[in-house]
Amino acid sequence: MAASRARRHGDWLAARRQREGEAVAAETEFTIGAQAYCSDGFCGEVIRIIFDPAAGAVTHLAVEPKHRPEDGRLVPIDMAESVDGGVRLRCTLAEFGRLDAAEDIEIVQGDSDPSGYNSAEAVQGYGDVGSLGVGGSVSGMSAMGTPMGVPHRLRTVTESVVPVGEAEAGQGDHVYANDGEIGRVHGFLVDPDSHQATHVVLQEGHLWGRKEIAIPMSAVKEVDAGVRLNISKREVEELPPIG
Repeated sequence: MAASRARRHGDWLAARRQREGEAVAAETEFTIGAQAYCSDGFCGEVIRIIFDPAAGAVTHLAVEPKHRPEDGRLVPIDMAESVDGGVRLRCTLAEFGRLDAAEDIEIVQGDSDPSGYNSAEAVQGYGDVGSLGVGGSVSGMSAMGTPMGVPHRLRTVTESVVPVGEAEAGQGDHVYANDGEIGRVHGFLVDPDSHQATHVVLQEGHLWGRKEIAIPMSAVKEVDAGVRLNISKREVEELPPIG
């Protein structure tokens, strides 16, 4: 009896793997970290993939030149084509530069100055010390206590731009089975005509045992700061690897 159940499970698993393999072969894979090229040159790499949970579709690729977040752009998925070695965009570099920004970059005043250089107390003669005595003030002080001409400490705040109602998957985001973390997001398989996401591509394991697995979207519960599944680690491991 046990042997019969094992054979039936093996037959079911083989059929499932064949169906999944056929489905994967028909789709286009967009990979996080892929190099992206406009018609007239290199424009960056895919740093994030934007997904519309309501429609079940990939909508944009966030493409950014290395170390230049201010030049990153959101590329509509219908302008992108997955090719060997990367992603080809249906636009020129100039047209790429006119797309919506992928990052919102703002320069703000820092909360604190660890050096104390910009603090009022660092200015000679301020407060209860110095020649002005208790409660004194210094000519040339700003209302916030910073000497005129001394810049406040500034910092750059960068936030990912995601269209309202949509979600993102980025490099290093984790994939969680219903019984724990199983790997990292590597990309999505997408229907080339409808742009529907059919699978999440999982990168499982460590350097010497690393493999990619296509997880059907029917097993995906949520895409938001990672991917959460409604299946177990064992069920994931039974799926066929890509390639």
